[in-house]
Amino acid sequence: MSKKIKNNVQRKFFALVAMLFTVANTFAQGNGMAGITDATSMVSGYFDPITKLIYAIGAVLGLVGGVKVYSKFQSGDPDTSKTAASWFGGCIFLIVTATILRSFFL
Repeated sequence: MSKKIKNNVQRKFFALVAMLFTVANTFAQGNGMAGITDATSMVSGYFDPITKLIYAIGAVLGLVGGVKVYSKFQSGDPDTSKTAASWFGGCIFLIVTATILRSFFL
């Protein structure tokens, strides 16, 4: 082997060893798991109030939608069923979304 190739191989070897020590030192710090655990507990603490808020918004939307459908029905509007279906679908979507998010993350 020529001297140039031998020096190149030695440089690559020492660079590899230096990178391995750097990576090992980074993994040895250990603060990552504590941070992930803290973040998980903080996020899961917000789910109960947010779920209740989404349920309350769904209830208000249901009341507003009921009033709108009632007023359209009383005025004889032909698209009352479409309006009722859209308001009802929106309320069901909010309730199902809150339930699914809660079951995924808690």
